[in-house]
This record gives sequence, C-alpha cells and structure tokens, in this order.
Amino acid sequence: MRGGENINISKFICKAEITEKTECFVPEHKFIDFNVSDNLKANIAKKGYSIPTPIQDKIIPHILRGSDVVGIANTGTGKTGAFAIPLIQKVLLNPKSNILIVVPTRELAVQINTEIKEFSSGMKIFSVCVVGGSSMGRQISELRYHNNFIIGTPGRLKDLIERKYINLTEFSTIVLDEADRMLDMGFIHDVKFMMAKMPKEKHTLFFSATISKEIETLIKEFLKEPVTISVKTGDTAKNVDQDIIRIQKESPKIDTLHNLLIKPEFSKVLIFGQTKHGVEKLSKVLVERGFKAEAIHGNKSQSQRQRALSLFKESKVKILVATDVAARGLDIPNVSHVINFDIPNTYDDYVHRIGRTGRGDKKGIALTFV
Repeated sequence: MRGGENINISKFICKAEITEKTECFVPEHKFIDFNVSDNLKANIAKKGYSIPTPIQDKIIPHILRGSDVVGIANTGTGKTGAFAIPLIQKVLLNPKSNILIVVPTRELAVQINTEIKEFSSGMKIFSVCVVGGSSMGRQISELRYHNNFIIGTPGRLKDLIERKYINLTEFSTIVLDEADRMLDMGFIHDVKFMMAKMPKEKHTLFFSATISKEIETLIKEFLKEPVTISVKTGDTAKNVDQDIIRIQKESPKIDTLHNLLIKPEFSKVLIFGQTKHGVEKLSKVLVERGFKAEAIHGNKSQSQRQRALSLFKESKVKILVATDVAARGLDIPNVSHVINFDIPNTYDDYVHRIGRTGRGDKKGIALTFV
C-alpha cells in the first residue's frame, strides 16, 4: 500500500447525502443583472448560463468594483466564470489592461484559456496560454502580440519573465487560482517572484479550496483589504457515495479492478494511481485486457494529455488513469466512478480526487482499494 498510511480508513466510507432540495441556493442576481456589456451577456447566454453559481453570484460584483478578493471554493463551483466574466468587462472598459492568471497545472491553464475565449468571443480580446511541456518557441511568438490575458503555470511564466518576453510592470491584475495546490507543489517562490515584479498598486484575486496557516500568511502578504467569499460545501462532495474495497491476499488487485470495470454501471471511470510509472503501466494492462483506457501523468507531453482528456470527455474511452497532479482542477462531466487504486497521500488529495465525480447535482461513487 503506497501513499497515505496515516489516513484512517473509515474516512473513505460515507453514504451520499441526498437531501431534500429545500436548501436550494437562491442567487441574488441573474447574469443579465450584472454591470457588464451586452456582448458579454450574450456570450454568457450562448454558453447556456442564466443563473450564476454561488461563487459567481457573490464574488462578481466585488471584482467589478475593483476589490481584492479571496474566494474559498472547490473546483466545479464555477470559479473560472467568477473571475473571467468581470475581468473581460475590465478589458472592455480599458483595452490596454493586462491580466496574469497563474495556475498549478497545464490542464487547468488550457481549460481557463478556452473559457476566456468563449466568454470574449467576437470582442477582439486576446489570450495566450504558457505552460511547461509545450513548445517554448510557439509561446514566445504568441507573446509578441498584445495579449490581454496571459494564463500560465509558475515555472514557465518565471522562465519567460526572466527571458524578458513578459514584462510584469505592465500587469496590474493577477489571479492566483488553486493557491493551496501551488503551495503544495512548491511553486510559492515563483509566485512571490512574480508578485514582486508587478506594480505596487494592483488588483489581486486569490482562489483556494482550503485555508491553512500558510495560505493566511500569503493572503496577508499579497492582498489589500480583501473581501473573502467562502462557498465551500463541506469537505467531501455530498452526493458522492464513498466506500472501500478490501483487497484479499489471494486475489491480485488488478483482478478485483477488472471485475468492477466489466459491470455496466461503471460507464465513465477515473482511476487514481500514486506514481507516473504505475499509472502508465496500469493503463497498458487495462488495454491488454480489452478495456478502452488512457493515462495522464507528468511524463506525457501537453498534446498527449489533451488528447487523452478529450477522448475521455467525449466518452471515446471509458477509463482514464491519472496521477493526482495531472487530475488537478479537471472538470469532466458525468464521471460515474472514481477509483483510488492507490491510497492518496493526504486526506486533502482524497477530497480532491473524489470531487471529480458527483459534479453539480449528479450522484457519483468513489471506491478506495485498501
């Protein structure tokens, strides 16, 4: 058993709470109420959004007013829209605005870039995604044009700043998304390096799923009188059934997994492994056994990861095997099951993993092999 030997197994068992829908969230606003341009409202409607999620409802007015904000929210709560919509409005009011969005993983950067492009369609607003694992040359040539939004991972951003392809004195707005993950992944020095190169007077938006002592210290250091909005819904997703599968000594773990995956209700399954090598090996074994499976982990190039994700999103493969880092912040609809083939290192990682199923008001199932 790799990983979190110190996590009490009982924490992996929890029945989904299907509550009466009486405590349904009633937003104060509709998207048409927000003080944003009609074109932006039209693009929001085109994406099928009419009623904001709790984080959008509460935080958009503060960002539009120019306040620093701290948003405490899990992924899957509509966080990207919560900052993208008011920041696009900011660019519409001042086309010279430059906004830096810093995120822990390549996948999240690509996802945010796509959303910004959809929200700002037809508005002559430009964005570029700069992440490790993709061609530096191409990113450099895209940076020669004026981009209102630069979205990137800390390492690649720092590299491009040091090589003088990005001049942070021209950026007065920064979004730090999934700040707790950036801290966990050791990126915090890179983030401090960037903050120090920006103008003293800046607009800072800070998002994190958890608040620790270190995160509180960063908030004090980076933000000015921020408005804090918390929409965290408990620790683990309420509509995820959580259970354990005990591995018997005599039956190999892979056979137990195989017997689950052949059941019809296992229609779209995300499997978590501990190491890049283990994840790659497991996906190959599953393919040999006749399953349609793909893997994502840190040794794969950006295009390989994107391809695997697209196949899984479009249900062309039914199984995606992933490491924790590769699956951070992924928003994949209709994942029926999350299986922890290897136990996670921390309870936080566990919460994050199982949050990939039971999104919105759908029910999900999480199983942990012990």
